Amino acid sequence: MIQYRTTRSESGSLLSCSTYGVGHGHEGVCLLIKMGPYRILLDCGLNNIQALHTSKKPPVDWVFCSHAHQDHAFGLLALHRAYPQLPIYASDVTVQLLPLNWPDEEEIPPFCQGWKWRSPIKLFPDLTAEIFPSGHLPGAALLLLTYKTPKRNYKLLYTGDFSLSNFQLVEGLSVELLRGLAPDVLIIEGSYGTIRHPHRRQQEKQLMTRLYEVVSQQKNVLLPVPTLGLGQEILKLLRSHHQFTGRDLDIWVDGNIATACDVYLDLLPEFPASVQNFAKHQPLFWDERICPRMGRLTTERRSQLGITPCIVLTDQIDRLQEYCLNTSGQWLVLIPEHFQHLISLDHPQIKALKRSRQCQVETYLLSEHSDSRNTTQLIHNLRPQHVIFVHGSPNYLADLTSLEELQNRYQLHSPSVGTLVELPIGEKFIQPLPPTPSSYEGELNEVGTTVTITLPDTITQDPRWTNFADTGLVEARWQGEDVILRGLSQRELLSEMSNNRGLQSIDCCQACCHQKGQRCWNPASPLYGLKVVPEGYCPVFEPIEDS
Repeated sequence: MIQYRTTRSESGSLLSCSTYGVGHGHEGVCLLIKMGPYRILLDCGLNNIQALHTSKKPPVDWVFCSHAHQDHAFGLLALHRAYPQLPIYASDVTVQLLPLNWPDEEEIPPFCQGWKWRSPIKLFPDLTAEIFPSGHLPGAALLLLTYKTPKRNYKLLYTGDFSLSNFQLVEGLSVELLRGLAPDVLIIEGSYGTIRHPHRRQQEKQLMTRLYEVVSQQKNVLLPVPTLGLGQEILKLLRSHHQFTGRDLDIWVDGNIATACDVYLDLLPEFPASVQNFAKHQPLFWDERICPRMGRLTTERRSQLGITPCIVLTDQIDRLQEYCLNTSGQWLVLIPEHFQHLISLDHPQIKALKRSRQCQVETYLLSEHSDSRNTTQLIHNLRPQHVIFVHGSPNYLADLTSLEELQNRYQLHSPSVGTLVELPIGEKFIQPLPPTPSSYEGELNEVGTTVTITLPDTITQDPRWTNFADTGLVEARWQGEDVILRGLSQRELLSEMSNNRGLQSIDCCQACCHQKGQRCWNPASPLYGLKVVPEGYCPVFEPIEDS
């Protein structure tokens, strides 16, 4: 971590960040930025704005909404009603998506002002603002604030939620577009911590393959998803993926997801050219003529669920049992990973479904944020003095601030709610002592054919330990010169057992008496001494029963 040495005229009071919400778990994002005499609110994902509503005078001079997801926008309507004259800005697309956050409101006033990409506006004579597309969701934006003083200009860049990967309905953030901005302060999300994910297209392929397998087995699929974003991405995939093109299959959309799809259709000119071209030849969402058919799930259609294979998308999280347990057929319920704020495997509805013989529950990955590789890439390209991490579990954000490649170059912050972060800007810096690492020292012992790794019990105090030690079994693999340990979940073990049972009935390495430790030990086999896959086969196969 770099500590900047500042002059008296460049004190910490010139730039600072106060946190009303930092996106830990169920908590939304709401940050108060001070640049000189000005106060700017970055997002307002609070369920209760009482902390901001303290007097008749507005708490800030100006409000920016990065995108339309609830954890960034839900408190905006209450804030507008409390202070009708307070200016609230967002991209043009976000302005049209915002009303989806308040589906029970009969009438929502147009309280947010739209804004064009790359069009700087002067908030005050010495403070300008500019937005850039950030990927993640249609309309999602990065905000660049520039405060001009006689001595120098100060820049702050806020990413909101972002992704460098191209999605089905939105292009990824362009690093080239930001090159040369050189902000003094970067406020960036760290949703996935130091996790690395496969390429987005590979994730989409894996999800489509799993869905194809299930419907081919004449089973149904239930996908609980948020109202906005992930559901529309999956629907576009199902409409355009080669494994589903022309397939005799019904896709039903329930809840407010359908309303969000209608708004998306109004925004079609704002989508990538490939999406616009697709929509010229067939409907993007609603179509009951071309297979796979896609429509709204009405009351009449609900009674027919499960008679023929179908896929259902819903945001009605507290009613999941009604789709599966009150209908015919077998169901696979797919829960998105990293969506604990939406639904988790511990949700009462999911627990009830797992107890039913009619349902099977699995998770899938379709990431909506950048992983650690892309997050650090963006930071290194921008080279700020201060980096503030928000939006992610405290453990994940702590992992990011512990990365040596970041500690050696930047002043890192991961504030909790109610924290004031002073952001002094200076030219010289000194190297302080590194922060306490989130690592644990242990011992390794080799006794005969057994290797034992002993770790201190303090590691169990981390909330992630429960998932890691779920079954008491671990998987070890080499990564370069390091050994990586990973806990095996119950779902993985059950899946492996199921696969192994299926292989016992065919002539393959899994059912061969010469296969031990995943290697072949039959001298007569061409595979002798080699590592074999369970479904492998050779001419000298001998079943376990014969031995």
